[in-house]
Parts: sequence; C-alpha cells; structure tokens
Amino acid sequence: MFAAEAQLIPIPSIQREPTDGISFFFAVLPDEQARSGLAGVSERFRKSARMIGTPVGAHSYHLTLCPMGRPERMLPSLEAALLAAAGTVRASTFDVTLDSAMRFSAKDGRFPFVLCTDSVSGASVLKLRWAIADAQRRIGLSVSGVSSYLPHVALLHGHAIDAMQESITPICWTVREFVLIRSFFGQGHQEVVARWPLEPSVAARRLGVLDLADLPDLGELPAEDE
Repeated sequence: MFAAEAQLIPIPSIQREPTDGISFFFAVLPDEQARSGLAGVSERFRKSARMIGTPVGAHSYHLTLCPMGRPERMLPSLEAALLAAAGTVRASTFDVTLDSAMRFSAKDGRFPFVLCTDSVSGASVLKLRWAIADAQRRIGLSVSGVSSYLPHVALLHGHAIDAMQESITPICWTVREFVLIRSFFGQGHQEVVARWPLEPSVAARRLGVLDLADLPDLGELPAEDE
C-alpha cells in the first residue's frame, strides 16, 4: 500500500528554517551490504572505463524518491511542512534491485554515472514517490514531473563520461524506511533530518504468522531486558 492519508495536515512551527544554499529531498538509503556492492561497482567502472570525475562517497549513496515541492501558499515553516506531510504517508516495505549501469544526460555540465532499478522495483519506488508528492500537494507544496523519473543511485559525476549502458550483477536490498535529507549546495554535504518506517508487506506479515505457528512449544520465555 502506498498512500497519503486524506486529511488536513497541520503545520507546526519550528525554529530551524532553510536558507540560501540549502534544499531538501526524500530518499531511501541502501543497507550496508548494498552500499558495499555499490562501492565495488563504482570502483570497477572507474578503472575499466577510465571514468574521470568526482565519485559519490559511499556514506552518501541514496535513491532519490521525491524533491521538495514548490510552495503554492505561505507556509509558517517549510521544513516543518515537509515533516508533517511525510508523517501522513502510509506505505509497505518493498525490495529494490539495481541491475543496469548507464550515463545520464548532462546536468549542469556534468554526466552522472548511475545504477538503475529493474522494472518491478522501479514501479514500487514510483508509487512511493507519488504518495510523497501527493502529501506535499495537500500541504501546499507542488511537485512537478512526478511521473517523468527513472529511479537510480548516482555513483559518480564527471564532465567526460562516455555514453554507455550495460547490465550488472544485481544489487538488492529491502526498503524499510524513507528519509528526508537536507542538502547543502556546493559543499558535497548532506544530512538525514528524519526517518519514517514502512509497514511490513502483506507477504512478510503472512510469513511471520506461519513462522510463529511452526515453532515448537518452548514454554514461558524469559522477559527481554528493557
């Protein structure tokens, strides 16, 4: 399920406000194993294709879900509006698979080298993107180009990356949360502002029930430490 609750979203006021040179976007982050796989692919292509550019640090790998919308009315706090909107989104966990490498078209004179999702996980990413964009819309932030997006993870930015596209050994992870990231232009610095967990999928819930039913009777278990 990917949806935003249909309700009027109150916008709390907070002290910290974005300034020039700061932006926000929603994303999902790879787990440790996927991050290691991404770093390996980045290194391999930089050597084999002799790519020259600025590699994205492994700690900064992310799959962008949705940018910050453009305000359509006065908001008491832009950051608080984003937090409130995200809090209404309800979505289930899903798997992401990156199975192809390619160079994107030039952006600001640079050619991003990225890994793209397969069609199934790409559709799941887009559904969550739509839900976040809709939540922003209801709070007064308009997101354009919601459907014109190819889900990907950027590994390198350069001025002389040759056009290419090829399959790779799939890199997979299960998305269990999405995050809001604060980005500082020109500084190569980003920070996670907040996280929102996703609900277990129907298949995962059913599997959990089956697993519990198959367990032998172990009697009373000791209480966990708090």
